[in-house]
Amino acid sequence: MSTTWLWYATRGAGMVSLLLLTAVTVLGVLSVARFEAAGWPRFVTTGFHRNLSLLAIGFLSLHIVTAVVDPYTNLGWAAAVVPFASNYRTFWLGLGTVAFELLLAVLLTSLLRGFIGRRAWRAVHWLGYAAWPIAVVHGFGTGTDPWSAWALLLTATCAVAVGWAIVTRVNLPGSDRLSGARARFRESVTRTRDGTWP
Repeated sequence: MSTTWLWYATRGAGMVSLLLLTAVTVLGVLSVARFEAAGWPRFVTTGFHRNLSLLAIGFLSLHIVTAVVDPYTNLGWAAAVVPFASNYRTFWLGLGTVAFELLLAVLLTSLLRGFIGRRAWRAVHWLGYAAWPIAVVHGFGTGTDPWSAWALLLTATCAVAVGWAIVTRVNLPGSDRLSGARARFRESVTRTRDGTWP
């Protein structure tokens, strides 16, 4: 029985995971920056980020399961859980396991956010930003055609999108929610000559 479909499923799910993780990363950066545009309110960014994250985890799980059950690589389940435990492309596959576990930590702490508090959740959530480049490097080392024109174009597009989000985040004003209200308050308040408030 041919297992070619497992190879296609692993490869396809990996590329879809890259696209989804890129979108999640971009939306995450923009959510932190409280990005808002005409016709795109903040709550849409936050909700879309959450739903795409779950979809990305689903495709990532499909990517992992099809890779593990494919008899060609003979990975075994330990390789999906223990970084660098596989005999097949040990380093590159290990990076994929690390990226998945970082994302799993982000997912679990997001589900437990009410119990662990915002500060702990935010500290773990930063791991998501580390998972994206690790996953990209994993794809270059483990993928069967990462240097093909279409794969390079897809990866470059993802990198440009994440770079754009970071540049946008850096150039947006601070994330202090009350900064605008404080500025308006300062402008509207005047003092009398003797220093008392009107």
